[in-house]
Amino acid sequence: MEGVDHLAHERNKTEFDVDAMKIVWAGSRHAFELSDRMARLVASDPAFRKDDRTRLGRKELFKNTLRKAAHAWKRILELRLTEEEAGQLRKFVDEPSFTDLHWEMFVPAIKGQGTDEQQQKWLPLAYKMQIIGSYAQTELGHGSNVQGLETTATFDPETDEFVINSPTLTSSKWWPGGLGRISTHAIVYARLITNGQEHGVHGFIVQLRSLDDHMPLPGITMGDIGMKFGNGAYNTMDNGVSKFDHVRIPRNQMLMRVLQVTREGKCVQSNVPRQLIYGTMVFVRQTIVANASTALSRAVCIATRYSAVRRQFGSREGGMETQVIDYKTQQSRLFPLLASAYAFRFVGEWLKWLYTDVTQRLQANDFSTLPEAHACTAGLKSLTTAATADAIEECRKLCGGHGYLCASGLPELFAVYVPACTYEGDNVVLLLQVARFLMKTVSQLDSGKKPVGTTAYLGRVQDLLHCCCDVQRAEDWLKPGVVLEAFEARSARMCVACAKNLSKFENPEDGFAELSADLVEAAVAHCQLIVVSKFIDKLQQDIPGKGVKQQLQNLCYIYVLNLVHKYLGDFLSTGCITPKQTSLANDQLRSLYSQIRPNAIALVDAFNHTDHYLGSVLGRSDGNVYPKLYEEAWKDPLNDSVVPDGYHEYVHPMLKQQLRNARL
Repeated sequence: MEGVDHLAHERNKTEFDVDAMKIVWAGSRHAFELSDRMARLVASDPAFRKDDRTRLGRKELFKNTLRKAAHAWKRILELRLTEEEAGQLRKFVDEPSFTDLHWEMFVPAIKGQGTDEQQQKWLPLAYKMQIIGSYAQTELGHGSNVQGLETTATFDPETDEFVINSPTLTSSKWWPGGLGRISTHAIVYARLITNGQEHGVHGFIVQLRSLDDHMPLPGITMGDIGMKFGNGAYNTMDNGVSKFDHVRIPRNQMLMRVLQVTREGKCVQSNVPRQLIYGTMVFVRQTIVANASTALSRAVCIATRYSAVRRQFGSREGGMETQVIDYKTQQSRLFPLLASAYAFRFVGEWLKWLYTDVTQRLQANDFSTLPEAHACTAGLKSLTTAATADAIEECRKLCGGHGYLCASGLPELFAVYVPACTYEGDNVVLLLQVARFLMKTVSQLDSGKKPVGTTAYLGRVQDLLHCCCDVQRAEDWLKPGVVLEAFEARSARMCVACAKNLSKFENPEDGFAELSADLVEAAVAHCQLIVVSKFIDKLQQDIPGKGVKQQLQNLCYIYVLNLVHKYLGDFLSTGCITPKQTSLANDQLRSLYSQIRPNAIALVDAFNHTDHYLGSVLGRSDGNVYPKLYEEAWKDPLNDSVVPDGYHEYVHPMLKQQLRNARL
């Protein structure tokens, strides 16, 4: 029935102030009000309709995306939206588009790596969308190994130009969004060569297409790389391939904030420290972690609402069947994912602070915290994206068979999200970078060099190697000190064990290759400790709203104890906890599930997702699932006719035993 809230009985059980929790989730009242306004603006505009996306063919899908991107830009101009508001509006349009890399990579790269003069020339054009930029780093043959890129940029002193060239098939730029059909410009990363000498990989602003007729410029071959995973998903985006055949660009189109090439072809280091570029990397990875919490929250919202709507088994004397959400097996799979969404949200908040701190330090020529910040953001990018991709798929399974329908929103959400495990650094490669940093930190402990930031606990390594967990009763697992010590001890002992095993190899690189699986596990333990500690730190803050802090405490310890349960082998093999204490952890976990249960719907309501943004019949805010699912089925093009195309040619002859005479 329209207008009826089928989840009202769930919302009436709520034990906390949902509006206050919305502010906590958003980060501030300003952030909440801004995102809420933009979300409703998009949801109320028919031009941003997306429920038909999975039914469109590729060309129609792509053209539809162009229309939406143009309409979004028109609304941004008409409403005179700020940069922050415009970013939120594009987020809620919720469709991968050629504009993504323009705003998220092209513009920040010019701001971070361009000189003042370059910024003055290119940024006004980019901000007005008079040029559309892409970010061409990845190649057919190289992704994570940036130093292995093959594209070359050779300086020609006679003409004062760089010659951009793709010397091999594998040097073709491959994957950049927007590159395939739309982008007019790109920052192309290439090996800088002057006077016959190589100077590493640098970025160059290259015009790709004419601003008059959109044709590729001479020497540039471009196209789309083809269909990708999913129905709609990233098939709305023209991920591209490009080859450069000795394409010439002016010398001043090399991004020269850090390294400059003179008219004579000499490389001159500027007074801007090279490390400043790492600030941009911290920013990008912080954004990815924030996006992980958002994607996870959408999947969890759908699965939680549908679990409350769906009833199966348990009927007594003709009464109603049991809500799926009341089964402990459902709770033990669903509620840790709900807790993870909040955990990733808060560690993402902390990363925003870290980015500000790193930026200020870099500007003051203080590079002391940079290696730790780099390792920390690399690890958290890996941890949160991997967990979120797995969680979205788990949410699909939690919704049973209907979760497999495109109408559930979950297949599309998964297909859009899962590339995050690869872009901006392959997750396993990033964890190995974290492991290298941890091994270096452990090796320097005897020299008296104190670990900083998220590795500070390693400064107490001797205590952590010998401490014993203090848990006597199940409730002891709710003590922050107990939890932190257990997670610190686990991480420290795994790091020390890896360092000892590495020391047995004559060649450290041989050891690193042989022990890489163990090193990845140590890196994961360290990153989980960061998430746990930042969630606990959040609970130390003043959090207004009736019952809000209590719910966050419950979620925090569900996140913590589920990790203990999931990684039990680590905790037991390192001697951090005893088998009896693991049993007590499970007892406390079951208790916490019972406390979360009446608040589950309200906790996903606090995400404040509109039905448009969720894009799910199963996750509808009013819980009116079955009539809408039935209605959605009849929209499929296959139902346009009663007798399907092809019946008379193929099926009828089969039924009438006339296949021998049929024209197939």
